[in-house]
Amino acid sequence: MTVTAQTAAARHTPARRPIIVAASVCLISFAAFWAAQRAAGVSMIDLMVYRAEGETVRAGQDLYAMRATQANLPTTYPPFAALLFTPLTLLDVPEMRALATAGNLVLLVAFVRLSLRLVGLESATAVLLTAALAVWCEPVWTTLRYGQVNLLLAAAVLWDLTRRDGHRWAGAGIGLAAAVKLTPALFAVFLLITGLVRARGAVRRVPNPWLRQAGTAAAVFLAATVTAAAVLPHDSRRYWTGMVFQAGRVGHAEGTANQSLRGVLARLLHTGDPGPWWAVAAALVAVAGLAAAVAAELRGERAGAVVACALTALLVSPVSWSHHWVWCVPVVLFLGTRGSTAAAAVTAAVFCSYALWWVPHGAGRLELTQNAAQMALSALYPLTALAALFTLLTLWRTNRSA
Repeated sequence: MTVTAQTAAARHTPARRPIIVAASVCLISFAAFWAAQRAAGVSMIDLMVYRAEGETVRAGQDLYAMRATQANLPTTYPPFAALLFTPLTLLDVPEMRALATAGNLVLLVAFVRLSLRLVGLESATAVLLTAALAVWCEPVWTTLRYGQVNLLLAAAVLWDLTRRDGHRWAGAGIGLAAAVKLTPALFAVFLLITGLVRARGAVRRVPNPWLRQAGTAAAVFLAATVTAAAVLPHDSRRYWTGMVFQAGRVGHAEGTANQSLRGVLARLLHTGDPGPWWAVAAALVAVAGLAAAVAAELRGERAGAVVACALTALLVSPVSWSHHWVWCVPVVLFLGTRGSTAAAAVTAAVFCSYALWWVPHGAGRLELTQNAAQMALSALYPLTALAALFTLLTLWRTNRSA
């Protein structure tokens, strides 16, 4: 090796060392996580339901009469999702589970990368170290435990919202995610409202990427839904005329795993149906959350807007299982990079504590008899989300007056 080559190697080695260490830490963390999941004997029960949906589609049977696994679980997603699940029927169950776990770990890295891009960080070292930690938080652990699609849908939404303005396909990810699971549609609503507000306030004709992105999301959603209707006309008719309104199909509202406002109110009121109380609370939070998201977006704070919209969607959805809260990753990163380190640390601690499972839950609907302390623990995610929204509003008000 020449002196010049030795000098160049010495110059580049220290720069490469952090990413090598980060990659090693991430691989060790993921390997330990995989071993822990296998030692815990995870069932990946939702993945088994997805596979059963694919089998039902291939057999030409009634999708919404299907029941799968020993838990007798029904189909709850729109018909388009079942079409996407049909390839799962081509795999043996052990292969499917291994592939789903590996795929979700890759998606976690992608989701973390997009989350860091959202808050203005592009460091590969930060991506790997953050992913190594994030895999152990309760929403991510539970997503992989059940074989859920949350990371895929969240990554699709963030892919859209971290594109440059005017990107040809921006909006497609939101549209596809909403066609699989309706909750991401709130991001399209946020874009639409932002675009309309900007168009109303414009003194002359100016580019409006928000309306274009919302239009793309709506077009992709409709295309996917129409495709599903063409292939599965009976199931599509059943879903869009009835099943979509039956929130009770997915489980009891008061279940500890339901970390939405509806779940909190069901436990607080000791009833399986909080009725108009939930409707009023959801409407108020939806208006406040979307207003905060739109205001942040119009001030050029895309990260805050996305976080506000995500938290609002999780709060107002009839059912937000704890594994839906993988959005805690960009929430913590946003709080940590916007001058509220204490809020970020507390939020991270909440989602890594698994404390919502410290209360009586499970068979017998034990959640209906929780005391005040138990109800507080089983409302940790919604309470943290409301506190995060308040923190965001405080930060923006402070920055505006500065």
